[in-house]
Amino acid sequence: MAKRIVIGIAGASGVIYGVRMLQLLQSKDYEIHLIVSEAGVKNLAIETGFDLDQVGTLADHVYDNRDMAASLASGSFLTEGMVVIPCTIKTLSGIANSYSNNLIVRAADVTLKEKRKLVLVVRETPLHKGHLRLMTMAADMGAHILPPVPSFYHKPETIEDILDQTIGKIFDYLSIEHNLFKRWQGEGER
Repeated sequence: MAKRIVIGIAGASGVIYGVRMLQLLQSKDYEIHLIVSEAGVKNLAIETGFDLDQVGTLADHVYDNRDMAASLASGSFLTEGMVVIPCTIKTLSGIANSYSNNLIVRAADVTLKEKRKLVLVVRETPLHKGHLRLMTMAADMGAHILPPVPSFYHKPETIEDILDQTIGKIFDYLSIEHNLFKRWQGEGER
């Protein structure tokens, strides 16, 4: 049986990160459960030209963000973890404050309470102290905060190279094998 993973796409700019993660998970042995917020659906159209139906074909199960009775809303639904990619400040705030007013936040809350891995790809800049406080609160509860901050030592040549480096960092945390970027070998070693 394939391992289950939950992917949430919130409405921050950078929804292509979520789409790319779904594409890269296709070659892995995972059953993919997808939730896209209402603003996420809007940003898919604005930033990528994809609609929810197209992105939904990259997942095994797609849930309405308003469906608080979905299986993902219960800790008895076993998963390997969850990634919110991208994660808006509003979604971060809901998670940090345990304010489960939609399925993305509730599934994240369940992930934390069951001590499963939760990755929040917070996409906002600049950050004020309130944003930082929310990240600290979520981290203190067990979330892994992983903003999409690219590195350049692997000499990216395409947007996919930049996306893949961030997703590779997520895969590392989730113990998913990959070769999405060249790992640092030391300054004189090539």
